[in-house]
Amino acid sequence: MSERVVSTDLDSDPLFGRPLFASLDSETAKTLREQMTEQEFDRGTVIFAEGDPGDRLYLILEGRVTLGQSSVDGREALIAVLGEGDMFGELSLFDPGPRASSATAITPVRVASMSRSRLRPWLTEHPAVAEALLQALAERLRTANRALADLVFVDVPGRVAKVLVRLADRFGDKEGDAYVVHHELTQEELARLVGASRETVNKALADFATRQWIRLESRGVVLLDIERLKKRGHQNDL
Repeated sequence: MSERVVSTDLDSDPLFGRPLFASLDSETAKTLREQMTEQEFDRGTVIFAEGDPGDRLYLILEGRVTLGQSSVDGREALIAVLGEGDMFGELSLFDPGPRASSATAITPVRVASMSRSRLRPWLTEHPAVAEALLQALAERLRTANRALADLVFVDVPGRVAKVLVRLADRFGDKEGDAYVVHHELTQEELARLVGASRETVNKALADFATRQWIRLESRGVVLLDIERLKKRGHQNDL
């Protein structure tokens, strides 16, 4: 891991327009951005672990990060896959307790970060920034609630279909009628994101490939018929 403080041109910065900066004028946003520290992490690095002290906000400049949780018996679940412009660790700004999840780099990652002690005065002086962060937290909670409902009401193939569509929405590149998604997840990580065994998830993926809805690639997938996947994902919805 390397670390440095940098200045930046907000016009080309992936964080410009994101919740932390959206309500600020350009000069104030630049001042805030220049107070952040940039860090780089190698693929596979745990940026912070579940239970660590929560005292820092991170924003992704390049690369992909997963958020995950572990059960007392050692089982692991992935909560989200994050990419450029996304933030994580924001809960520590409002509740400086132990981290509720682990953040792991699944590609080489570059982030901008800021400690709670340095960022809190900005939230006090610019209430709109705090409100934007709370909205981001609310969206994270809604996503978690939807995932919990899916575990109860949607079968595994349906959940696989929903995850593929979400990954395409966030990371897909449209090529004609298809979506090319380089999600950078291993088969085991994809299964943890779905919330099922790798064998069951692989069976669903193989079925989708046979139906020519998808084409599987190493750490990626091509969605050939996203509408079919959307329908399959909602087949069990109440």
